[in-house]
Amino acid sequence: MTTSERQSVEALLAWYAAMGADEAIGEAPLDGFAQNAAPFPAPERKSIPSAPRVIARPRADPIGARGIGEASTLAELEAMVAQFDGCPLKRTAKSLCFARGSEQARVMLIGEAPGRDEDLQGKPFVGRAGQLLDRMLASVGLGEEHCYITNVIYWRPPGNRTPTPQEVEACAPFLARQIELLNPQMLVLLGGAAAKSILGVSEGIMRLRGKWLTYRSGSREVPTLATLHPAYLLRNAVDKRLAWRDLLALKAALEK
Repeated sequence: MTTSERQSVEALLAWYAAMGADEAIGEAPLDGFAQNAAPFPAPERKSIPSAPRVIARPRADPIGARGIGEASTLAELEAMVAQFDGCPLKRTAKSLCFARGSEQARVMLIGEAPGRDEDLQGKPFVGRAGQLLDRMLASVGLGEEHCYITNVIYWRPPGNRTPTPQEVEACAPFLARQIELLNPQMLVLLGGAAAKSILGVSEGIMRLRGKWLTYRSGSREVPTLATLHPAYLLRNAVDKRLAWRDLLALKAALEK
């Protein structure tokens, strides 16, 4: 290989990495540019429902999420998600990251999407941000036996990019059923992306955090607290004081 050819290959690999193709997930290479390569089916484009403070449970996705109401346990729902092909992220992720924690939890925490560590282990919030989250919860007496943790998206977006509205919408019916089946006493939304997706609001996390809002799950109205994402706190340690105030509010609500 000549120097020019090597430089061209290195430039191409650098471009792939910038676009999010930063790791191999298959046993054999796949030529995505071949003429006979079957294109991925495009997800159905639907708008995300918007509401001020209280929203109804999202509708089932017609692509392949029909019948999610038939899932009577979280294990059945997880198996249904594993078989679901309506979210394109499933094709690029290594693992399904459905949830971790107790199925008898009083508190359900919801973030945005799995990262690299989560994709490798198949569990949400197990990387640096997840370890910080565990320490934060422990500071108010909450362990994994008291909490149930998941994300708006069940598969890692390539390169940890922001999930698209279509990807969020594809997973929304499963998340709504997940909340119904767990039936938590309260929800904690980690970060602005999760808060906007779950509550259907447009405000930023600094306006939403620290306030008790409401999420409608079936016939229930679940008290919901938005707070800062632990990944944000790793980059902005000064705002840990705000997250601490939110945790104290959560602790006080649980002690009532």
